[in-house]
Amino acid sequence: MSEDAPESHAEPRIAEVLAAADAIVAAFASTDTQAYFAGFAPDATFVFHPEAKRFDSRAEYEDTWQGWIAEGWSVVDCRSSERLVQTFPGGAVFSHTVDTTVETPDGRESYRERESIVFRLLGDARLIAVHEHLSTVPATADADSDPEADTDAEAVPQ
Repeated sequence: MSEDAPESHAEPRIAEVLAAADAIVAAFASTDTQAYFAGFAPDATFVFHPEAKRFDSRAEYEDTWQGWIAEGWSVVDCRSSERLVQTFPGGAVFSHTVDTTVETPDGRESYRERESIVFRLLGDARLIAVHEHLSTVPATADADSDPEADTDAEAVPQ
């Protein structure tokens, strides 16, 4: 079996999924390009509501990210709440609410979004993200939710 091939019978532990997700969130929060993209497979896909199209590879998203940085974009703060981990043989889905503040050439911007990251379990038991999806939070959910309230992960029983 290849090192990168998933062990279809293996299921990651919740703590492992949280560690992989936390590494991605922390790298994003510090605008650490290298660490952030290291969490994603080369063939990972990305769907972000503000973007006109899906990014069909890590390299495609990385090119756009580099353009944002060149224009003066950086992350000031990023907080994860309402975290949920769902594991299955060969991988997991991590979803959460994310409150982000960024610096742009036009000044600071803050927003709340929902994000899902799909992980694949590699043959060496590492987790690698293969898909990230970012969506808006409806205004009614925004008003009902406190970003500081729930930072503990929940697991859906399998």
